[in-house]
Amino acid sequence: MTKRQWVADDLPDLTGRTVVVTGAASGVGRGTATAFAAAGARTVLAVRDVAAGERAAAAMSGKTEVRELDLADLASVRAFAEGWQGELDVLVNNAGVAMTPFGRTADGFELQFGTNHLGHFALTNLLLPSITDRVVTVASGAHKAGVLDLDDLDFARSGYTPVKAYGRSKLANLLFTLELERRCREAGSPVRALSAHPGYSATNLGTKGRNPYLVKIVHVVGRYLAQTETQGALPSLYAATQDLPGASYVGPDGRFEMHGHPTLVGRSAAASDPVLARRLWEASERLTGVIFPNGT
Repeated sequence: MTKRQWVADDLPDLTGRTVVVTGAASGVGRGTATAFAAAGARTVLAVRDVAAGERAAAAMSGKTEVRELDLADLASVRAFAEGWQGELDVLVNNAGVAMTPFGRTADGFELQFGTNHLGHFALTNLLLPSITDRVVTVASGAHKAGVLDLDDLDFARSGYTPVKAYGRSKLANLLFTLELERRCREAGSPVRALSAHPGYSATNLGTKGRNPYLVKIVHVVGRYLAQTETQGALPSLYAATQDLPGASYVGPDGRFEMHGHPTLVGRSAAASDPVLARRLWEASERLTGVIFPNGT
């Protein structure tokens, strides 16, 4: 008998639970937040553009809130965490930038690494005392091409390219999950850390600062080949609600993990390296000034 493929309709009743989804104003984040809200969760859209977040929330059923969060600015991350009250069942670290020209965050970090990894690193650790269930961090198959040189995070020696920087940031996402899970187990915390990737989805990710004609071509091709944001959200939803081991990595079950329904997928050897994960964590603490909270 063929096992039935998991879809958003298989989400459990989430009434009474609270979920935060970063980058929920568009794309896979919007698809993820929409499904959580429809399943009954109090769903907080943590977004850089509040007006866009409010437009997205207005189209959702269920209980939603919109709060400002700019992951490229640690002051904004701290403000979001300081404004949080009460328990938080699930944090989905979904927001990100991709394939951008070289830039820096408000705190001087390379933009993709600073936003995709350091912003979520700080946010998670600041919120961790409030989190009761799990943290899901969205990575990418691009992590397999990532190389993490902790002595050259700005690419001063190796030379910057948008693709290299994106791969590095996504490798960092998986290493972060690995070390977060280890620390939570060591601390006796009930929180589980997991990762997910959406496959190939038709979103605006990776179009910032790009040639407008190239962007148009990407959208035309995506219309025919890519998954919708609803389908791209499935791995995150699965990781957030199903009984999976800590540090699990969920992606689509189709060819090359580009399309399909959620299943456990593999990762590169570098993304499974506990020593590198610990070194990245220690470097991230130094860079952000945020540490793993005692007593979590």
